[in-house]
This record gives sequence, structure tokens and C-alpha cells, in this order.
Amino acid sequence: QVQLVESGGGLVQAGGSLRLSCAASGTIVAISDMAWYRQGPGEQRELVAVISSGGITNYADFVKGRFTISRDNNKNTVYLRMDSLNPEDTAVYICNAQVSPRRDAYGLPIEYPYWGQGTQVTVSS
Repeated sequence: QVQLVESGGGLVQAGGSLRLSCAASGTIVAISDMAWYRQGPGEQRELVAVISSGGITNYADFVKGRFTISRDNNKNTVYLRMDSLNPEDTAVYICNAQVSPRRDAYGLPIEYPYWGQGTQVTVSS
């Protein structure tokens, strides 16, 4: 069983910073993409940033230049550094990872998407 556990959310004033972490645990053969999504009150879930196993990153336009995604493959952990936060960034931030818990008959990793439970980020004005 694979689990993703987020930490680092909280309350911060506008202009402040937070660093989120998401650690994957369990039976893991490989992890490809890891990503952060967010869901604000009454809104749909949206992609914030994604990072490949090789470190290639991609960001939503609304966080470019303010947020930085990174990962530690030895720890199966992805991070999200958030700077210059504003009230519009208030949301539940949810970790996603493409994880292979086992291999197929040919020895190739079988990949599934896993989600964390989310961590609340609240930015006050």
C-alpha cells in the first residue's frame, strides 16, 4: 500500500512564505512525476506544479516566479516552496505522484496515480 502524506501548511500573512512537503511511503518500485494541485473553496482542483523524476519542472501561470517545486528521490519526497503568497493562494494543497508499487510479467513498472489528503494553506490580507 502506498501513502502520500503532506505537511507544512498553515496560516500566513500576504507576502509571506511557506514550504510544503509530501512524502511517499509503502511498497515503491519507482516514482515518475510528482505534482502539487490545489482546490480553493467552491472551486475545481487545479494543477500548481509538476516535476519529473529527472527534475524537469512545469508551473501554472498563476504561480510562475513565486513557487518552486523540487524533489528528493532518495526520500521519495516532493516539496513546494511558496513565496509572495496572496489571499488568492488560499486553498487545500494536494500532493499527487505517479507510483509503481510493482512490476508486470516483463519486469516493467506498473504505474498508478496516488493522492495525499491535502494540507490547508490560508493567506490573510
